[in-house]
Amino acid sequence: MHYDIIIAGGGPAGMMAGLLFARAGIATLVLEKHADFLRDFRGDTVHPSTMEILDQLGMLERFLKRPHNRVSEARVTIGGEMVTVADLSNLKTAAPFIAMMPQWDFLDFLKGEAEAFSDFHLEMESEVSEFVDENGRISAVRLADGRILSAKKLVIAADGRGSIVRERNILPLNILGAPMDVFWFSVPKLAESEQAVGANVHADSMIVTIDRGDYWQCALLIPKGAAAEMKRMGIAAIRSSIEACAPKLGPLENVLVDVKQLYVLRVSLDRLDKWHRPGLLAIGDAAHAMSPIGGVGINLAVQDAVAAANILTGPLRKNDNVDGMLRHVQRRRMLPTKIIQWAQKMAQNRVISAILDPDIQIQSAPKILRLFNRFPILRRIPGRMIGLGIRRESVRSPAR
Repeated sequence: MHYDIIIAGGGPAGMMAGLLFARAGIATLVLEKHADFLRDFRGDTVHPSTMEILDQLGMLERFLKRPHNRVSEARVTIGGEMVTVADLSNLKTAAPFIAMMPQWDFLDFLKGEAEAFSDFHLEMESEVSEFVDENGRISAVRLADGRILSAKKLVIAADGRGSIVRERNILPLNILGAPMDVFWFSVPKLAESEQAVGANVHADSMIVTIDRGDYWQCALLIPKGAAAEMKRMGIAAIRSSIEACAPKLGPLENVLVDVKQLYVLRVSLDRLDKWHRPGLLAIGDAAHAMSPIGGVGINLAVQDAVAAANILTGPLRKNDNVDGMLRHVQRRRMLPTKIIQWAQKMAQNRVISAILDPDIQIQSAPKILRLFNRFPILRRIPGRMIGLGIRRESVRSPAR
């Protein structure tokens, strides 16, 4: 087989890009290093901006038939006082809510939709180990099994925050930093409750709880680099902190019994200063690693893929060299990336750092947060930022 485009990475950015380019009649190969998509504690929030894209593609109805929970509010509880800080229910869009769906289901859905196009090809268990440079231009990929596959027109790096472009310093990286890491874990729900994303703050602890139907998916924020030391302290000490911070989870003595139940997410906040070089374009987490604040990572990745298809499909279909067009993809997507990362960094530095500081005791909700309860219309502002983001994309790339 000869491919016009080879995409390294079968995550949200890679699968959506593969679908859109194949839909336009461009022979596309997506290479995914794992045998399947089944990995837990990945981003599981599909936001309204992504569902707008699915709606424009005529796929939203089929997507929503898959099992999912719908969340339209985000709440924070500080010192026993609950504040609703975001409301998505008034968004003027096809799906004014967050669809909570395991990422493997979302990726499997994209795979099924993409396979309807004859120009879409997917190879699982095919890890890209190197981007092959030929006379200053990336023209092929080398796989871990030694195979070399040529891309006639473009290679796309969608291989996440561990991307080859980062590990090999192929493109320059700007590290913004993060003061925290995360322990992910899950606990069964005691009873039915309203579906919402919530945050609980107590003393120097913060836990985010995500309603997943019959269980809570939880994120315990911890100081940067503290995971190993906390695990050495034992599960009992960690469990006690969790119970004090989020009593709604109930007694956890028979639920959290081993530190092996805690999955460590090492939080990164960074972006490439340059997303491209001749023959190569980076998108999604490969181009910008996002903090988990707001759960926007998947949706930014999908927006990158849509922008890339919108800008590059026309020239690719005319067999033009697109190297000179790659900068337009970065220019289109860099502004929303910078704005959202700025907001995440502000939240990290001014809120998260204070919460994790043992010398600062936050006993009640700050006055500015209480305004959201006093004036509910204010909740629509962060709701729109979370749900639709900045400069959201619309599908303009044609179908074959």
